[in-house]
Amino acid sequence: MNPKAASYLGLAMRAGKLTTGDENVLKAIRSSKCSLVLMAEDASANTQKKFRDKCKSYSVRLLEHGSRHELGAAIGKEERVLIAVLDPGFARQIAACLGNLSEVKPID
Repeated sequence: MNPKAASYLGLAMRAGKLTTGDENVLKAIRSSKCSLVLMAEDASANTQKKFRDKCKSYSVRLLEHGSRHELGAAIGKEERVLIAVLDPGFARQIAACLGNLSEVKPID
């Protein structure tokens, strides 16, 4: 994971601007509080399809990046498959850091 993006994720976590877990991320997407969703590349096929569809229907940007271990380590937690960034400023910074990497797959 990009160290700068991991740093922004850690800051957002400490600021209370992130939520994790299937149900919490789904609530954030549905309530339009979510600015960006990060999904681990090793998420199950069912989870990938579910969140790609939800993000598309609610016009939320979704990025697949890193493994579940890398996402969890970035926010100081154990494995995390999904992270919703609730703050638009943090979302822009994280997406900018990850958008410059060739291995990131933006999901339309």
